[in-house]
Amino acid sequence: MRRRREEPGWLQGAPPPRWARFAPAVAMAALCLAQWSTPRTVELGYFLAALPAVAAFAYGAAGTAVFAALVLLLLGVPELGMGHARGTDLATVATVGLLSVVIALVRRRRDAQLVSVRTVAEAAQLAVLPPVPERVGAVRCAGLYRAAQRGTLVGGDLFDVRAGPFGVRALVGDVQGHGLAAVGTVASLLGAFREAVLDDPELAAVAARLDRRLAADAAAGFVAHPELFATAVLLEFPPGLDLVRVVSCGHPPVLLLRGFAVAEVTVEPGPPLGLGLGWAALPAMAELPLLPGDRLLAHTDGVTEARDRGGNFYPLAVRVPVLAGDPAGLVPAVWRDLAAFTGGGPRDDVALLLLSPEQRLTRGPSAP
Repeated sequence: MRRRREEPGWLQGAPPPRWARFAPAVAMAALCLAQWSTPRTVELGYFLAALPAVAAFAYGAAGTAVFAALVLLLLGVPELGMGHARGTDLATVATVGLLSVVIALVRRRRDAQLVSVRTVAEAAQLAVLPPVPERVGAVRCAGLYRAAQRGTLVGGDLFDVRAGPFGVRALVGDVQGHGLAAVGTVASLLGAFREAVLDDPELAAVAARLDRRLAADAAAGFVAHPELFATAVLLEFPPGLDLVRVVSCGHPPVLLLRGFAVAEVTVEPGPPLGLGLGWAALPAMAELPLLPGDRLLAHTDGVTEARDRGGNFYPLAVRVPVLAGDPAGLVPAVWRDLAAFTGGGPRDDVALLLLSPEQRLTRGPSAP
């Protein structure tokens, strides 16, 4: 599964680029050559005093101390022809070098802390929404997730594919809001779904369980906004049958890819999750016979509501037939196309889940 993982930039915990490590040494060599090739009346050596501070951003305390010592040597020995620093001038340069060493030491410790915190955060987020395997039962899977909030792996969208006694079931959902504030609700819904895959024989009952879970959390004050709700679509591939069952809870329709033709799966949408309706208003379930090679693409509204600079929505159903033959795969092709359409990527959470069931021996009901 591909996710929007934005690596920390330089000065935010990432290792410095190579040019940053070479820059102090190159600058020192350039200044020395320039000074030695110009008349003694022009003094360029004092620019060397800034090099320890520059080195502190790319080197540790020991490396920065080496640069500071070299600068003191070049400026303090007149025979080297780089300067004639004396007394307070040398003291000032030495103070700058010492402060640079302290800065380098603090930066290294801070970088280590950032790496540790980031590693723990990524492990926690991956525990909430682990990567979708390439195959679950008799269904091949390909997923993509991009969180809207910078530096996060999980936002307000969710998906999962699980095998159970009633077949392979998949969930794609979109929680109200996005970013870290929605992660708790995402974790709660995914936990309820994984239990329902094992316990609930009917797909509509899975939706009812998710609705009760979300409503109970809101009533208990576990979420910041009591009016929190989520849209979701549930898919089920029953064992031994060439069909898919679909339940929609206010979610964008699933796309059926049959060859290079694309059509929306028709299902009467039920209410969003979190309204507390439970068994009183079970959503309708649709059954769709499948042919060899059929694929199902479920997505969140972060895809279809993404806009270009002219305010036009991304035409997913129109673009999918064009992108279906991409050798890199449909899901990566859709993301690249969406990023180009929006000029860098949408500002909302994005989730795509492509499901490709294998041909079974026993046919299901024939198409009407």
